[in-house]
Amino acid sequence: QLELEESGGGLVQPGGSLRLACTASGFTLDDYAIAWFRQAPGKEREGVSCIVNIRSRSPITTYYEESVKGRATISRNTAENTVYLQMDNLQPEDTAVYYCAAAASGACILWPKGYFGMDDWGKGTLVTVSS
Repeated sequence: QLELEESGGGLVQPGGSLRLACTASGFTLDDYAIAWFRQAPGKEREGVSCIVNIRSRSPITTYYEESVKGRATISRNTAENTVYLQMDNLQPEDTAVYYCAAAASGACILWPKGYFGMDDWGKGTLVTVSS
C-alpha cells in the first residue's frame, strides 16, 4: 500500500491562497495519476483536480472541477516527489478536508463527484477559509 501525506492546509482569509502538497515515501509519484479530493462538513467527497502520470500520451494532462477552474493549479515536482495544488482566491465554500489519492493506472478517469480508480489515499489536510 502506498503512503501518501498531505500538507499545507490551514486557516486563510477569503481571497487568500494556499499551496497544498502531496508527498509519498517508498514510491515515485510520477508513475501514478494523482488526484485531489475534498470533503466539506456534512457533504459528500468531491473531486477537485487530477494530473495524469508522466508517461501518459493523453492530450489533456490536468483536469479541474468547475468549482475551482481558474483558481486552482495542479503540478508535479519530480525532484521533490511531490504533487502540488495551488489554490487562489479561496472562498468559504472551499473549506474542507483535502485529500490526495493515487491511481496506478496513471489515468484521470472522470467520474461523477471525482475521478475513478484511485487506489490509495492520504489522511487529509484541513483548509479553513474564514475571516
